Amino acid sequence: MALTARGRATRQRIIEGAAAYLRSDDPAGVTLDDIRAITGTSKSQIFHYFPNGKEELLLSVARYEADRVLDDQQPHLGALSSWSAWKRWRDSVVARYRAQGRNCPLGALMGQVGSTPGAAEVVTTLLAQWHTHVERGITDMQAAGLVRGGLDAERVAAAFIAGIQGGVQVLRSTGSTEHLEATLDTLIDHLRGV
Repeated sequence: MALTARGRATRQRIIEGAAAYLRSDDPAGVTLDDIRAITGTSKSQIFHYFPNGKEELLLSVARYEADRVLDDQQPHLGALSSWSAWKRWRDSVVARYRAQGRNCPLGALMGQVGSTPGAAEVVTTLLAQWHTHVERGITDMQAAGLVRGGLDAERVAAAFIAGIQGGVQVLRSTGSTEHLEATLDTLIDHLRGV
């Protein structure tokens, strides 16, 4: 649907309001009434911008949150061409998850829309994009002679993504970023050949 600038702003306000609610301490069972109250919109506005209702809205929120995961790591994630760049990226990842604490907005959201058509694709696309950035950083470092050429960049990038996700799951359980930090530090040391 074609939207005016004002319509796009209202739609975005609804998405951001729903996202903020899902980042709260108790996002379970979010309803359209909750979102309506948070965003100061009417049900008719919500259905105007999201004709298929709650599932369509939450899928839009999932896309928004997935984009934020990568955006929050920029410009570092897109420029992993030196050891200081890897350190800045590592620090930005840890800072993001430390700030969000136990509340993983994408995790909470997927609990709400996990069976919605398209939800798994949002996560799959996010992970693929993230993996591509990390793999590119490794191959750039190999091309510069800073990482041994025989290292399997695709496999190590997969380990970074899996390690980050594992560290985030531990964070959600314990409130500590210790495991996330250990994973990133160990994998960066592996790249360095330490």
